[in-house]
Amino acid sequence: MNKRRWPAVAVVALVTAGSLNLVATAASAADGRTSAAAATTCPTGWGSLPKRATRDSAVAHSLTNIRTGRHTCYDRMVFDVGGGTAPLTYSVAYVKTFRQDPSDTVIPVAGGAILDIRVGAPAYDPETGKPTYPARPGKTLPGVSVTGYRTFRDTKFGSSYEGVTQVGLGVRARLPFRVQHVADRLVVDVAHTW
Repeated sequence: MNKRRWPAVAVVALVTAGSLNLVATAASAADGRTSAAAATTCPTGWGSLPKRATRDSAVAHSLTNIRTGRHTCYDRMVFDVGGGTAPLTYSVAYVKTFRQDPSDTVIPVAGGAILDIRVGAPAYDPETGKPTYPARPGKTLPGVSVTGYRTFRDTKFGSSYEGVTQVGLGVRARLPFRVQHVADRLVVDVAHTW
């Protein structure tokens, strides 16, 4: 006689303020397959060392917007750039203190670690000098809120000087990150864990 096998389930009891709450979490099914409720496998090989892309000639990109998003394995910051057709230059690195370029003024950024992000796209039109992104030095990025994010803690605008825009990104801790240039945007992803 065949006996039906049921998936193993772990039951955890939580007692709070005199009430009993039961939380069930699915484990592996009896046949060894992973259940749908199993944790997502997240990439961890990005590392936390500086990432850069440099070019020999200047590119006439302009920064038009900065936005953020939450994902299963990481928090994301996107720099929307327009204009130039050549590859975008950038430099992203952890720093102990966020210092505005070129004045060297310290700009406080909340979090356990700070990423200094520099994008080869000014916050103004290179031909007319007209602003294309309305940020102010030392202030939080306009229209960006990182409240409720797992990794992001704070954002500060550094400067837009000689064709390069600088942003300080406060994160929970020194965590792995990656940088991708995709079409008309630069994407910085910071992992939730190692």
